[in-house]
Amino acid sequence: MAKMYYEADADMSLVDGKTFGIIGYGSQGHAHALNLYDNGLDVMVGLYEGSSSIAKAEAEGLKVGMVAEVAEQSDIIMMLIPDHLQSEVYRESIQQHMLPGKTLMFAHGFNIHYDTIQAPEGVDVSMVAPKAPGHRMREVFTKGSGVPGLLAVHQDATGNAHAVGLAYARGVGCTRAGVLDTTFKEETETDLFGEQAVLCGGVTALVKAAYETLIEAGYQPESAYFECMHELKLIVDLLYQGGMGYMRYSVSDTAEFGDYTRGPVVVDAQVKENMKEVLARIQDGSFAREWIAENDEGRPTFYRMREENAAHPIEEVGKELRAMMPFLQDVD
Repeated sequence: MAKMYYEADADMSLVDGKTFGIIGYGSQGHAHALNLYDNGLDVMVGLYEGSSSIAKAEAEGLKVGMVAEVAEQSDIIMMLIPDHLQSEVYRESIQQHMLPGKTLMFAHGFNIHYDTIQAPEGVDVSMVAPKAPGHRMREVFTKGSGVPGLLAVHQDATGNAHAVGLAYARGVGCTRAGVLDTTFKEETETDLFGEQAVLCGGVTALVKAAYETLIEAGYQPESAYFECMHELKLIVDLLYQGGMGYMRYSVSDTAEFGDYTRGPVVVDAQVKENMKEVLARIQDGSFAREWIAENDEGRPTFYRMREENAAHPIEEVGKELRAMMPFLQDVD
């Protein structure tokens, strides 16, 4: 059984008097910075000149500076800007300030695992990866709880990288829920695979295919939307709460029988082979190179696919139906 770390396992004396530099103030950045700040730690937020987030961070009482300034003044630097921007920002504004004894941290292992960022030998390199979007992480924290997190050490120059990582995890609230040891390799590859095969790519492809199948068979778009998209949350909530067994206990026997007999027809052996190919391209770095090249070329494929998917009929009928449900939060 994997070891989980909690509040009592984190020695906060290791970060007494330390300055935490949070690079970025988006979904993850604002949550990390504010949670650390609320726990009484010294926090600075590093942003670029003209960033619209400067006013937001300052309004929350946080100290703000340019990235290079924050990197110079901070002892523990957490990279929370998008993966594709990190290596350039690191080279231009952070690298020269990574003096021996400092800690360079990440919430996702992409740039360390794929070697786009190399830290000097005297610097600790670690990761605390909360397993939730930043806004959810912040919401749960303000209610006195936390989200689980992963902890990894890539380079332990001081001998305290793991312990300082645990202290950071406590500072952002993860030790309230539990922190699990991992590696940069494991976190990066499983995270990318989960996003591509299940959480984002797999789910959206399955939903669209099911919706199209019903529409092509002559059913109403509204009925197809409710069955293939809207009710998905109800099932996911059951899975989240009690696993597959609790979900199957909660649905009808008809639904449970259909689960056992028809699920493997839809997600068959060929789908698993496809998943193995997706994983292989993550493991050998092909996906990382593809994504880096896509950004270097101005993201033509990314923007085209974003536009195509936004125009899918399920999005249009969904927008109309959600407008009729006042209990849903408007996110348009």
